[in-house]
Amino acid sequence: MSGRVATLLIALLAASPLAAQQAWVKDYHRLNLRSGPGVEFRIRGSLETGNEVTILERGDGWTQVQVTDVGEGWIPEGYLQSVAPARVRLEDIEKRSRTLRGELEVLSERANRLENENRELQGRDAEQSATLGELSSENVVLRAGARWPHWITGASILGVGMLVGIVIQSLMGRRSRRRIRI
Repeated sequence: MSGRVATLLIALLAASPLAAQQAWVKDYHRLNLRSGPGVEFRIRGSLETGNEVTILERGDGWTQVQVTDVGEGWIPEGYLQSVAPARVRLEDIEKRSRTLRGELEVLSERANRLENENRELQGRDAEQSATLGELSSENVVLRAGARWPHWITGASILGVGMLVGIVIQSLMGRRSRRRIRI
């Protein structure tokens, strides 16, 4: 009894449609895409190495596939593989390589431009720092120098006032002053 159940389960699993999965025609083959699972069915188109197909169903030595430009059809089993053929992968890698080289050139040019801008900005920074130092020194000198005329004017007024006081005192003579003594 269990042998019959196992046989029935295997038959059901083999006959059930598979989940759609991607596959590619193996290297160096040209296959006829037929309208049914057998050589007696009409040819709907052909597949070449590298054509991508979607597997819809497998059974009795034939595989039903979906092809984007032709539609659904059947091909003999054993001509599909789960990874793209080497030629297709090589083309993809070469295309990606060209793209990456282009991006590398753009990034290299940008890096060079940024390095030049950085050098220019560092030069400007050094010049501006030197100019700032010079201007700060000049500012200190000028501020100190700007105070001298005021000091000289004040000292001159004080000196003239003292001279006038001495002259007036000598002209008036000495008088006795009244002082309060304690």
